[in-house]
Amino acid sequence: MREYTQNISNKKENKFKNNTVYIIGAGPGDPELLTIRAKNLLEHADVVLFADSLVPLDILQFCREDAEIIPTARQTLEEIIEVMVDRVNSQKLVVRAHSGDPSLYSAIHEQMQLLAQANIDFEIVPGISAFQAAAAKLKAELTVPGLVQTIILTRVSGRTEVPDTEELTSLAAHQASLCLYLSARHVEDAQVKLLKYYPANTLVGVCYRLGWDDEKIKVVPLAEMANCTREENLTRTTLYIVSPALGDVTARSRLYDGEYNRLFRRTDIT
Repeated sequence: MREYTQNISNKKENKFKNNTVYIIGAGPGDPELLTIRAKNLLEHADVVLFADSLVPLDILQFCREDAEIIPTARQTLEEIIEVMVDRVNSQKLVVRAHSGDPSLYSAIHEQMQLLAQANIDFEIVPGISAFQAAAAKLKAELTVPGLVQTIILTRVSGRTEVPDTEELTSLAAHQASLCLYLSARHVEDAQVKLLKYYPANTLVGVCYRLGWDDEKIKVVPLAEMANCTREENLTRTTLYIVSPALGDVTARSRLYDGEYNRLFRRTDIT
């Protein structure tokens, strides 16, 4: 253990590059859920562009006082790219902050394409997604042995259409742990489709503005999902987790079973 610890401490400190745009996942809202790398980048950044409609101001507490802070909720993609390219070409350390994890519903694909066309290097720094924060708040493991082993992350069609092959009814047929993003405005339609395969008493975690000061979390039967959304006046920043794992679960993993023979605990050695 001493040798292992020594190897970690001898690693060189990460050096951030001024010719790179760092796209960071700011998590669902709570600044304490930032990764260490994301926090370090905010502390060193000359310029921070952040999606102010989804990323709370609390995230900016780590920025330098002289950092240029640019909210982007009202800007077009081209305007955002123009600023990033200009600041990188001025040898500034540029950070672009998105809510949650950049791999989910963050619209970074088109940004990466335009940065590449402008010959600007970029790095993606992962973050905590809302479904992970929600499961933690609900004190739930979404993959329970013998009950459910699949997690589906999806949404219903709105202004951004969902492909026909990913239509909610077909996904519900799996009866997996289903995490429904960006769908509060279509909750009635979503509930009808989910009820075709999930029992009406399946529990749903209704999670609004996770990690923010006005966070709300309700656990209701699937049949009450739409009513709960309306009564609480919940909006687009609501995540629904539909899962048999939210119920009274008694299943136990074999990982810690005393009779389970595995690499780090052999039961056949006397």
